[in-house]
Amino acid sequence: MRTPFIALMVWSLQAQTPAFLDQLPPAAQAEALDIVKRADFVFETRTQPKHVRLATMDKLFDHPVLGAAMWRNCQFVPGFYAFVHPDGAWSIDDTRGLRGTLRLVYRRPGQRVYLVEGRAERGRLKAPFAVGARMLTSYRYWEGKGGFESHLQTWTALDSAVLGVVARPFRGYIKGRQDEFIAYINGNVATFGEFAELSPRDFHGPLKRDGDPVALREYEALFLRK
Repeated sequence: MRTPFIALMVWSLQAQTPAFLDQLPPAAQAEALDIVKRADFVFETRTQPKHVRLATMDKLFDHPVLGAAMWRNCQFVPGFYAFVHPDGAWSIDDTRGLRGTLRLVYRRPGQRVYLVEGRAERGRLKAPFAVGARMLTSYRYWEGKGGFESHLQTWTALDSAVLGVVARPFRGYIKGRQDEFIAYINGNVATFGEFAELSPRDFHGPLKRDGDPVALREYEALFLRK
């Protein structure tokens, strides 16, 4: 028989375990569960409705190089560059000490789940030391009465080196900065999707000047050709 304390601990762990975990491939499931169990921070946010179709957002999600180029041309800060790897993962880099690699491990209509490895160098995001982390991210999106909406959940496990005695007083600050940054990114993703929906041709000239041949080729194939 379980004691009340053990039962409470089991219930707490089950309550924190995301329902989609069973849908992941075995290797990804093990990695995701490890992150959830060791998570230092858990965060969720959602966007306000935007006038953009799910099909347009799917195009941007499936073409991260194009998405990053359009993000830059919306002049959102930081200005990310994206790179697709041979195994299908993709990385982002702001060339100023903030970078991450994302692997799509689960996809169904209206939901994508990523395993993320990120790093902010010392001084980036105003951190007094370099911060590395592994994240499990669930991104759900749908068309509501007012338009496109999304809900983002993240579980973040910091690198063990960050959890030293010197770093412990900064844990609250790191969490606050991460939550603020993720909410900002999530909101802007929906916003530049709306820009692409309302006036896609406005991106043609800026993308030509930007000079990324992959982004330009993807843009012309997705938004200009019928």
